Amino acid sequence: MHHDRDCPERGFRKVLAVKIMIVVGARPNFMKAAPVVFKIHDHNATVAALSGEPQATPEEKIQLVLVHTGQHYDEAMSGSFFSDLGLPKPNVHLEVGSGSHAVQTAEIMRRFEGVLIEEKPDVVVVFGDVNSTVACALVTSKISPDSRGKRPLIAHVEAGLRSFDRGMPEELNRILTDHLSDLLFVTEESGKENLCREGVMPEKIHFVGNTMIDSLLASEEKSEKSAILDQVGLRSRSNGSTNGVRRYALLTLHRPSNVDNRDTFLSILEGLQELSGSCPVFFSAHPRTQKRIAEFGLEHFFQPGNESEPAGIRLLGPLGYLDFLCLMKHAALVVTDSGGVQEETTCLMVPCVTVRENTERPVTVTCGTNVIAGTSSENIRKAVKDQMNGRKQARVPEKWDGKAAARIVETILREFERRNSTSRSLEGTSAATMVRGAEGTGHPGLP
Repeated sequence: MHHDRDCPERGFRKVLAVKIMIVVGARPNFMKAAPVVFKIHDHNATVAALSGEPQATPEEKIQLVLVHTGQHYDEAMSGSFFSDLGLPKPNVHLEVGSGSHAVQTAEIMRRFEGVLIEEKPDVVVVFGDVNSTVACALVTSKISPDSRGKRPLIAHVEAGLRSFDRGMPEELNRILTDHLSDLLFVTEESGKENLCREGVMPEKIHFVGNTMIDSLLASEEKSEKSAILDQVGLRSRSNGSTNGVRRYALLTLHRPSNVDNRDTFLSILEGLQELSGSCPVFFSAHPRTQKRIAEFGLEHFFQPGNESEPAGIRLLGPLGYLDFLCLMKHAALVVTDSGGVQEETTCLMVPCVTVRENTERPVTVTCGTNVIAGTSSENIRKAVKDQMNGRKQARVPEKWDGKAAARIVETILREFERRNSTSRSLEGTSAATMVRGAEGTGHPGLP
């Protein structure tokens, strides 16, 4: 049994039955959702322990419905992450699969609506900025109200982040989802500032920390058991014993603006040549990105993945969460275009170079280990050299302490309780008005 580690005495909230639907669709969602799922399980275990029953009573437990849209649909992109994180099998799998932004978003909306009508959740929780996030928030916001005139509360985890680049599909997803949501859970102060600037009511905004960091801190020790360092030949061995890990860098690229444009992709690879000449650079690449490498004729930048090569860029396939976390933790440097990796490297105090012109996570630069290099070869070379030669002064951002999920679940329960008590109060007032009207006129319900 797990108790609420944030504050067992003050943090536990006993509530009437509430059904919470958690929606995931892509790999970043899984790491952000897992701690919330586990905290709900903790809540139900605590209710059961306090009641003396082996299971929480239906009147007091949180009923969890986990929905996977299938936006990332193969085992390497989805199934292994569920296993690594210890997530339960989804209650509902929409099996949407790939498609253009419009086709995928529309199909998620079409399939999710039926699930929402059937399950009738009290709260729908969405995460991050993928197509599943905005699609399910939009369906929930437009669903027909129930008999009490209500629809589910919409909670957005990782709200308020802004790159201020409307050319990014994720930026549009963030903005739309935030303005559809009732509860906005932010990971850093910039999120609060952005939402207030956009006119969001302050009472909707809750600074809770970062659930992706909750997952990292919970999995860090387990990731040390990964065999990935041995598999790629990074363990230094003598007489059969492990003496340490060879110096290496880690590369991740997935944004279409970087990998679907040959000139940009070429510029990034040229900017990494000096680094790859001094140590191996391991590139965990999606099959789609590997296909682009062949289409663009960029194979000469990559070395075969054998231990005899002292340097070069080496292609790896998609990695599971624990394998990737292990590689990231031990890297001398990480080069990425991923927002989540910017946050994870900051928490791990690993130097990071972001090959984008902007970031929606400014705390990783102002407080963390991240620098923004852009995509020009010259700027990338300079940023890599600066990061390898001298570490930035960095610290872990506020509330990135492994307790974000506890704060989120506590806030959801409090707001659900407040909403219900307000509704009951209004119903009571309405009933009293009807009675007074009936007493004064003899016609029930007339004023």
